Amino acid sequence: MGAVPGYGLIDLIDADYATRLREGVGHADGRIYMLGLSKFRPGADQSLRRGTAAGLSTATDASIPLLCSVGAEPCLVATVVASSLNWDRVAVIGFPSRRSFLDLVDHQEFRAWSVRHEESNERIMLLGTLPTDGLPAADNQRLLLEMWHGPEPEPLVTDPAARFDVDGTAVGDGRHWSGVRYTPIEFGTPLPVLPARFGYQALLVAPVLERWR
Repeated sequence: MGAVPGYGLIDLIDADYATRLREGVGHADGRIYMLGLSKFRPGADQSLRRGTAAGLSTATDASIPLLCSVGAEPCLVATVVASSLNWDRVAVIGFPSRRSFLDLVDHQEFRAWSVRHEESNERIMLLGTLPTDGLPAADNQRLLLEMWHGPEPEPLVTDPAARFDVDGTAVGDGRHWSGVRYTPIEFGTPLPVLPARFGYQALLVAPVLERWR
């Protein structure tokens, strides 16, 4: 998994997770959803900032034809409305298996693509996640995306949420994460968002593409 790009000095490849992916350790291999958070460099291509499907920018995204070649597809592309750590974009790519994700990482075209796109990203975070109770409803509302380590935090709103376990961190900043939660938020809903801390962060995102499956 050494081909996964670093995208900045604070981004680290998790060697343990890379080994588990390679050796098939952990959950039985099956569908996995790679969650990518991006912070663009100043002056990055405006197509990336708009979050268009053709301009996906995290290590999972590459080009749509390349994703299709390994059976992967985008489930969510969203611009960040507000976040505790100043992210710009969120993308979730569904892969039929961990093996298919590794096939993408090992693909020569992806390696060339990742070198070109390193210049566009100041930092990224890339998590492998597994749904625990179904997928989010694709209703194009804004979503509250929360990530945490340890016990799940109390819900901030009463709307139903979709929860994911974190299988591992492919690229990050050294922190560990255990869960992710997507909660649909109606426009105008006040959010008592918790302050960022080492084991918690929250993002309010506006979907550009939402097609969970």
